[in-house]
Amino acid sequence: MARKEIKAWSVSDCDEYYGISRWGEGFFSPGKNGEIEVSLSYGEHKQKVSLYELAQKIVKGGLSFPVLVRFRDILRSRIAALNNAFARAIKQSGYRGVYRGVFPIKVNQQQQVLEDITEMGLPYHYGLEAGSKAELIIALSYVKDRESFIICNGYKDSEFIDLALYGRKLGYKVVIVVERLSEIDTIVERSKELDIEPLIGLRVKLSSSVPGKWSESAGDQSIFGLTAHQIVSAVEKLKAAGMLQHLKLLHYHFGSQVPDIRHIRGAVKEAVRYYVSLCREGAPMGIIDVGGGLAVDYDGSQTNFHSSRNYDLAEYATDIVEEVKELLDAEGLEHPTIISESGRFVIAHSSVLLFNVLDSSSLTVPPESLSIQEDASTELRDLVEIYNNITVKNVQEAFHDVIYYRDLMRSKFLMGDVNLRERGLAELYFWNSIEKIVRLAKQRKYIPEEIEDAEAALAHIYYGNFSVFQSLPDSWAIDQLFPVVPIHKLDQKPEIPAIIADTTCDSDGKIDKFIDIYDTKPYLLLHKLQDDEDYILGIFLVGAYQETLGDLHNLFGDPHIVSIGLDEDGEISFMGEVEGDTVEDILTYVEYIPKNILQKLRKKIEAALKRQEIDLVEKKQIAQAFEEGLRGYTYFE
Repeated sequence: MARKEIKAWSVSDCDEYYGISRWGEGFFSPGKNGEIEVSLSYGEHKQKVSLYELAQKIVKGGLSFPVLVRFRDILRSRIAALNNAFARAIKQSGYRGVYRGVFPIKVNQQQQVLEDITEMGLPYHYGLEAGSKAELIIALSYVKDRESFIICNGYKDSEFIDLALYGRKLGYKVVIVVERLSEIDTIVERSKELDIEPLIGLRVKLSSSVPGKWSESAGDQSIFGLTAHQIVSAVEKLKAAGMLQHLKLLHYHFGSQVPDIRHIRGAVKEAVRYYVSLCREGAPMGIIDVGGGLAVDYDGSQTNFHSSRNYDLAEYATDIVEEVKELLDAEGLEHPTIISESGRFVIAHSSVLLFNVLDSSSLTVPPESLSIQEDASTELRDLVEIYNNITVKNVQEAFHDVIYYRDLMRSKFLMGDVNLRERGLAELYFWNSIEKIVRLAKQRKYIPEEIEDAEAALAHIYYGNFSVFQSLPDSWAIDQLFPVVPIHKLDQKPEIPAIIADTTCDSDGKIDKFIDIYDTKPYLLLHKLQDDEDYILGIFLVGAYQETLGDLHNLFGDPHIVSIGLDEDGEISFMGEVEGDTVEDILTYVEYIPKNILQKLRKKIEAALKRQEIDLVEKKQIAQAFEEGLRGYTYFE
């Protein structure tokens, strides 16, 4: 079916094309002036703020792009929404237990983030989940509320278990979740040695699973958790040690981003059956941990596509609560405390990566730039003639012809029958012909599939001042989709089809799949670059995992970070600023000693002076450049 070309452009057109209102969850929206606005709130204070204006203030304050902007108000809102959704579901269903959420530290381990989460979570007894000794130490130091849970997942040695037990001694609800059967022996041994009563949980491998990227998080082949037979063995071990009374929690996890509510309900149903069985074995239980999986609608399609979800928060909470209640009521058992480990949902929207576009390149040139010499080869003249005579009626024939003559020119170049200049002109005429064919084909009722597919090849390359590997590793590693949008000029029609390349010298350092309401698209329409201004793009919903998983590819480091929110008076406040890595910082990460490097460079400068290749003035300039380079930002300034 033919695509309808946008005839006019307005802010509402922008919203439809980029999907801002669909994935923005009310936090991001296009403003009337064509700039993306972020909705901030603190108490009774509410304000919409231009993201472009915030970016200008950040730059005027001395920082350069790229900048990761964290919005504390969005984080606070998400924590409240999650806890309130479960509170409403519990009240409406008559559930007799409570909800206690925990934030998985692995989703975003940054100090500023964890400090905010534990502070904002206090009214809800919101806790933390730790998967390593380092994360457990963070949890024990930052959790203030002794009603909050600290859930210990992951493989554990005796030192990990000792730390968890000492947390119990300090009065905190630290639950040691058994991932391997052998951990039971260590828990029993260390608990008796330290004379500390543990809180023990079992992680079960569910047969229920979710299709797609996280299918291996559950099922028989998942690397974490216990099988049904191992659960029985764990019970027997605890009974033999006289410690079954300490088994309080059942836990499962079957995916970080579960798009279909049916899989969530199925997993709860299976997990509750395990819970009931453990109660029948004599374990006191009292807690069921449904793990993570609450999805983020990255593309705004509200479907079961892997980057979306076909349910809202209220449905998620209600389905879990009602499923647990119905099954336990049928068994005559008390309603347990429900824990969830929803990290992605809580943190994703609160961070936006802003970067400027440094340059662009294209396979086509303006038509007036095309010309050939009088003595041009016959094949090149044929290409020119085809280009000049492309019409709506002959687009498919012209498409086949330009490919034929392009390939012919390439063959003749390889044989030495065509020179470099003619080969270059042939390429220009070919791509300009393809552009003209695609443009005219849109006027037809039906567009031939081969021409429709060719459109993606025309995309310009926009070179962004950031590193995919450092700031967007999931885009590269697992093809995660993130909304990419210019934060200004949205009242102007974007006409340049583009993919985005980063500043690394790696062919994978690019974004060439973009969100779309139906699937994905191979390019994004952007605005033409202007020499007198920065063109600023935002990559949204990057709060989950991206900072922690960042890679030092080409030794590009962490970007600058700025935290923004409303203060008690409702005024915009820059609440925290963390400068990004310098070259010197990055070199130390990979075991170089910057002082020694500078010394080596100075010796080379002295040697060049001695050979009279530079003078004293140049010596000073070069030395100063190296020193400033070490202190400088790893990105373009």
